[in-house]
Amino acid sequence: MRVVGLMSGTSYDAIDAAAADLSLHGDTLVLTPLGMISTAYDDDLRADLAGALPPAGADLATVCRLDTRIGQAFAAAAVRADEELCGGRADLVASHGQTVFHWAEDGRVRGTLQIGEAAWIAEATGRPVVSGFRTRDVAAGGQGAPLVSIVDVMWLRGRPGVPVALNLGGIGNVTVVPGGVAGTGREPLAFDTGPANALIDAAVAARAGRDAPRHAPTMDVDGALAARGTVHLPLLRRLLADPYYARPAPKTTGKELFHLPYLRAALDSCEPLSVEDVVATLTRLTARTVADAIRPFGATEVIASGGGTRNPVLMDRLREELGEGGADGVGGRGGCVVRSSDELGLPAGAKEAYAFAVLGWLTAHGLPGTVPSCTGARRASVLGSITPGGPGLRLPRPPATAPVRLTVDGGPGPVRPDHLR
Repeated sequence: MRVVGLMSGTSYDAIDAAAADLSLHGDTLVLTPLGMISTAYDDDLRADLAGALPPAGADLATVCRLDTRIGQAFAAAAVRADEELCGGRADLVASHGQTVFHWAEDGRVRGTLQIGEAAWIAEATGRPVVSGFRTRDVAAGGQGAPLVSIVDVMWLRGRPGVPVALNLGGIGNVTVVPGGVAGTGREPLAFDTGPANALIDAAVAARAGRDAPRHAPTMDVDGALAARGTVHLPLLRRLLADPYYARPAPKTTGKELFHLPYLRAALDSCEPLSVEDVVATLTRLTARTVADAIRPFGATEVIASGGGTRNPVLMDRLREELGEGGADGVGGRGGCVVRSSDELGLPAGAKEAYAFAVLGWLTAHGLPGTVPSCTGARRASVLGSITPGGPGLRLPRPPATAPVRLTVDGGPGPVRPDHLR
């Protein structure tokens, strides 16, 4: 089955579309990457989306318009991915949509909202579309995230030591697979570590301001600002004191908490700082909170993906936190290897889109798409809703054996990004 996975993360800068050929061999799901395309949201849509997200308020008319416009943008990405990557022969589209709110209170998720109406995708492509993945897990008592954990568990199963999958998007999340799971007596675990790029991007965007050029960077490209700055220890300590970091897993968070007003409140307690020092401190915050989150599990390797992997300063800081410490004197110790998911066959910039292609395949085959120990749900659930494509709807038969392993065959396909991250 050829599946197109569509993903736009908490950085809401672009839609990633990854195509995969998925086939089941015994208990192993084989993923052959067919490539990825990445299309930036147009400037007006991104600005309108940013203006509607928390802590801003949005009326229902705004939500309706965004739901339609984002659905149409996802549809255009799916059509392009089908034509360019699948030769017009895709069987299914799996759309994560755009998260606009994650309703979490006192460690419990009460609701989550992803927009980008699937009917636009089905109408444009003529393919069935799986969407609305997260809400079923929330209804079953789970966090609704990180949903990629089932893919991580199947993918890393059997690797020696304690491998950890790390995604560095707007929010960081990890999946811990102790001893490859098999025979360890320990269950895998997944959770959000806190901000990855969210606060860094907020600081850079605030520096650009309203009078910045239309295409001014809204991220620390190549870590240039962090490289020129110095970590401000009082600010770092204040940020590290946030109660979220001490909460037990499973747990999730989002830009409902880690946004520009949150950062400004922390900066109010400090003397004026240069943007370089602020970004250097936030980069260290991301590395420190990721390292602190995974260190108790005795991680032996971290396999990183997401936009943050393109920031060499962030990756260096993470290695320092998990290794011998850094030149600024605030690193840690650990001795854990950090590598890119590219080394295991999944392009770091497309891993989540490929993961949602797998989740769509599972749903189409009537198979659960969650690991309860990772999301905190009462049970594993078949995820999402299916929107028919052309006339009629024909789904494959559920397999006699559900997959427990995932292998990547053929290496990464071509990646053609149209945006910076």
